[in-house]
Amino acid sequence: MNILLLEDDVILSEILSEHLSEKGYSVSCAYDGEEAYEKIIKKRYDFMLFDVNVPLLNGFELLKLLREQYINIPTIFITSLDSAVDLKKGFDLGCDDYLKKPFDLIELDARINYLIKTHNLNSTHIVIDAKSYLDKSTHTLVKEGERIKLSKKDFEIIEYFLSQKGKIISHAELAANIWIDGEVPSDATLRTYIKNIRAYLGKDFITTIKGVGYRINLQ
Repeated sequence: MNILLLEDDVILSEILSEHLSEKGYSVSCAYDGEEAYEKIIKKRYDFMLFDVNVPLLNGFELLKLLREQYINIPTIFITSLDSAVDLKKGFDLGCDDYLKKPFDLIELDARINYLIKTHNLNSTHIVIDAKSYLDKSTHTLVKEGERIKLSKKDFEIIEYFLSQKGKIISHAELAANIWIDGEVPSDATLRTYIKNIRAYLGKDFITTIKGVGYRINLQ
């Protein structure tokens, strides 16, 4: 899995990067908020670790910017801030967890493992229903025992919908989380992908909410 680490303390960044790499993660390091933002819009990350007090764009500001652009990557704040106000602000902005400095690496591992579990990041199989699932290892849809090879975008769109069950997903949100290189798909392009997915999973799998977006019909 790909991790973005935003930490301006070079020594701590090296310690964390080395530790996470030893655990098998691919780690990209950023030392200020603007550098982190540039990396995020160019590459897909599975989750992010943000220090708050970093130059140019602090961790709170960066997460606020990402959430305003509908980029919903799971995030843990690692920070020396420990007031109830700061804690509330982090969660209000959409972080998933909060780790107070100084911390032991074993605590970091525990929080990351919990995040992976709650967001189903480590599973190669993503269940759709009793008869079908996505196989992340082969980018295929397995439906009633049959393997169907999906295009990269078809797979990623279904995967994102499954991660946001119950939510209405707008065009802007899909574009921000699937087309992460900054290219914005046209309405016609997006409708084509939705049509493809309905062909695979049934016309009722995705409901169009006119003027708003799309929602999958799963509990």
